[in-house]
Amino acid sequence: MSNSASFRQLCRQGKLDTPTPGLALGFVQANLVVLPYSLAFEFLLFCQRNPKPCPILDVTEVGDFETKLIAPGADIRTDLPRYKIFHHGELITETTDIRSYWRNDLVGFLIGCSFSFENAMLNAGLSVRHIEEKKNVPMYQTNIECIPTQKFSSPLVVSMRPLPANQIVRAVEVTSRYYKAHGSPIHIGNPETIGIKDLGKPDYGDAVTIKDNEIPVFWACGVTTQTAILRAKPELAITHSPGYMFISDLQDESLTF
Repeated sequence: MSNSASFRQLCRQGKLDTPTPGLALGFVQANLVVLPYSLAFEFLLFCQRNPKPCPILDVTEVGDFETKLIAPGADIRTDLPRYKIFHHGELITETTDIRSYWRNDLVGFLIGCSFSFENAMLNAGLSVRHIEEKKNVPMYQTNIECIPTQKFSSPLVVSMRPLPANQIVRAVEVTSRYYKAHGSPIHIGNPETIGIKDLGKPDYGDAVTIKDNEIPVFWACGVTTQTAILRAKPELAITHSPGYMFISDLQDESLTF
């Protein structure tokens, strides 16, 4: 398989239920949030106020499940490997198909993901440990609060990639260009400074090896939107499972400036 549509087709057929880092390298990956129309404007406002963790790539029409901008013909109800369903802020299930939950008042938001700059990191000779170890990226809640709206608020969630000290400047240079995929790191070094007590126990994803000569580097993460949903407790919300992203038709270079 060499194109994004092939991966989406596998999801639609129920044949792909794995985290997506390292898959379809060169194509933009996206977080998914689905909310009732009554909350759509305020969620869009939350994303606009917090563009680092929540860069908007596409928004569906009310009741429409097609991503017309980033993957025409795709179906957000079936074309991701795994979804989470929340009722009033409580996770009720994970599933590989949300057609039975779909309603005519729902709006889908596709939000940039740091997996989209990992191909550029690899091409620059930089280490991407979770791909090397065939794991999901480790993600952590921090003590940094996002700018809230009336209903939505959240601590910033970050993803972490350990790098040798002599690769960090290059990693900042490479990833900063991808402003719609979280861009440059938000923190380098001591995790306790941003409220992370144990890198071996991520809140989402998998722990990865950190070698003696390596420093943890943290990027903003779209899973921030899921913690906002847990706080807001909407009557219904649907998201991707962390690390199980939507693979779009956009080339990763389209997210650079």
